[in-house]
Amino acid sequence: MSRSVALDDTDRRVLELLGRDGRASYAEIGLLVNLSATAVKRRVDRLRERGVVRGFTVVLDPSVLDWTTEAFVEVFCRERTPPEEILSSLRQFPEVVAAWTVTGDADALVHLRAADMRHLEAVIERIRREPGVQRSRSTVVLSRLIG
Repeated sequence: MSRSVALDDTDRRVLELLGRDGRASYAEIGLLVNLSATAVKRRVDRLRERGVVRGFTVVLDPSVLDWTTEAFVEVFCRERTPPEEILSSLRQFPEVVAAWTVTGDADALVHLRAADMRHLEAVIERIRREPGVQRSRSTVVLSRLIG
């Protein structure tokens, strides 16, 4: 469900700056793109209305939180669950480090970080209760070999 949206160079630069720091003020961005804070706000509002910017979120650093338990969870969805619905469901979990749609039996592969096994189990159970999710299969990381 991809729709093409015409963006000019200033829009692209504003999006790049917001992508780096979603808390940057409109005044800070304006200085870097040669616009007033009001003009930046109008552009961002327009980008949100057009669906280019779908929201703002906090990205947590799992290591600072001592979330050292990791798992990869294959998520199997009900028939005809669109990727947008999977994304919407997973975005609400701060423990989700990354997620991908994949080929094969599973619909998505989700990388989780949690404080311990109890925390990990609770997150997996919450994911399994999401409306489009039918079941999951988890693999817990024992040790990191690369990266």
